[in-house]
Amino acid sequence: MELTGAKIVIQTLLDLGVSTVFGYPGGAVLFIYDEIYKEKKLTHILTRHEQGALHAADGYARVSGEVGVAIVTSGPGATNAVTGLATAYMDSIPMVCITGQVPVPLIGNDAFQEADIVGITRSCTKHNYLVRDVKDLARVLREAFHIAKTGRPGPVLVDIPKDVTTQITEYVNRSEEVKIRSYRPNLKGHAGQIKRAVTLLKNAQRPMIYTGGGVVLSNASDELFHFTEQMNAPITNTLMGLGAFPASDGRFVGMLGMHGTYEANMAVSHCDLLIAIGARFDDRVTGKLSEFAPHAKILHIDVDPTSISKNVHVDIPIVGDVKLVLEQINKQIESKSFQKSKPDMTPWWQLVEEWRSKDSLAYTQGESAIEAQYVIQKLCELTKGNAIVATDVGQHQMWAAQFYDFDRPRRWVTSGGLGTMGFGLPAAMGAQIAKPDDTVVVISGDGSIQMNIQELATCLQYKLPVITIILNNGFLGMVRQWQEFFYERRYAETDMSHQPDFVKLAEAYGALGLRAKKPNEVEPAIKEALASGRTAIIDIHIRPEGNVYPMVPAGAALNDMILL
Repeated sequence: MELTGAKIVIQTLLDLGVSTVFGYPGGAVLFIYDEIYKEKKLTHILTRHEQGALHAADGYARVSGEVGVAIVTSGPGATNAVTGLATAYMDSIPMVCITGQVPVPLIGNDAFQEADIVGITRSCTKHNYLVRDVKDLARVLREAFHIAKTGRPGPVLVDIPKDVTTQITEYVNRSEEVKIRSYRPNLKGHAGQIKRAVTLLKNAQRPMIYTGGGVVLSNASDELFHFTEQMNAPITNTLMGLGAFPASDGRFVGMLGMHGTYEANMAVSHCDLLIAIGARFDDRVTGKLSEFAPHAKILHIDVDPTSISKNVHVDIPIVGDVKLVLEQINKQIESKSFQKSKPDMTPWWQLVEEWRSKDSLAYTQGESAIEAQYVIQKLCELTKGNAIVATDVGQHQMWAAQFYDFDRPRRWVTSGGLGTMGFGLPAAMGAQIAKPDDTVVVISGDGSIQMNIQELATCLQYKLPVITIILNNGFLGMVRQWQEFFYERRYAETDMSHQPDFVKLAEAYGALGLRAKKPNEVEPAIKEALASGRTAIIDIHIRPEGNVYPMVPAGAALNDMILL
């Protein structure tokens, strides 16, 4: 059948199984939006800013495991989407962003609302396309989805000139697998490397398992649990890996890195074998590179070969999908011969328990000022650890990571690699749309929440009962903490005490507004919001100079921690 380019966009999305898109219309995409208006099978969520649309598609992808889709117009619409693309790129989130472009004859002429978005986004997308011929449109869209979700996932941008959306060509729904000659990710681990890895595993006396977001992305939580069980080794997650292994399991020693637990950082620093799975040795994890896991052989499993030995030299690299590689390894280590030949883990666990007994996350909740840790613990208790939790970036993000216990994957939605303030609320919207029956809570700060607070209108328009908890300390908290520790308390431009009344602001949008200024007001406020079934904001005034502990100073070794 012959269709216009705009109709091909919509029909291809439907044929690929897309049911929801996020976006913001404009001149260059009007024909596409006209087809959206006619198509009842596709739900479009109108955000209040293009950045919000990208973050919402990102949140949708993180909790659903599907490709998130966003549509924005040319020029400023496209450039407003860049932060969302970069956020998804750094965290390896599968997303397709369709941007409008000026007509092909006007490209390069500085036309109204023209921007070279393909050039602008080369460094923050997995791949991008400019479609100059309508005959290429369906193929490009299918390729974009294939690239976004296979190998190491990531965002793909498809830039479509306005005249291409009006041209007509034949459309065929092709169901065969997409094959791109220059793109063939390796998924299965090399048998020889697996054999070498198993030998290392068998001889390790102090093994430590270090896992990242790759475990979540490859849906490998069950395989990871079985592997950890067979090894009987301590396990730590990165910020992006939280939930991949149950926090309630005794083998979990908490998050590692700059704000990781004492036991996690010490175990990494003293292990003789570090087993890195779906992680990329980020600088916030490693600290001083020359002193990272100094006594350990390193085994690294990752689908992205460019991530292996990029920051830290590894002894045994295994390139492949985490789920498939763990299946290969598990078949060998569950054998009786392997289990019999394994060293006794008792001395290693005794040492780990000694470190754990320090209780590096301990804090004291007094009767006057509210401690942020108390708020997160109360939230975890009242939601029984079952909420989907989205965050912005700063102190509140670290407190949420430390004190909310995730036992399942895809319940934790946060910007790890790019550290994007303003991410939490729109990402939570996408998560709520993907999981309409789940409780979705945003943990934010008084700084971060004001960056995309306009998305409250989107929540109200689509009746999304997202609850936002603002940990309000009147500061840009994490920057202030660094200024306290390293700049002799010179709080340069971090005072955020001039702020709106968040309760009245919530009410102005039509949401429920609540406030807590005393510890005994925290639990009732959270309970009321949870019971309301409404979009809600809870403004919780916490101690202004509360700090995140432990903390590894920038450039210091992991075992050089500032403790409370």
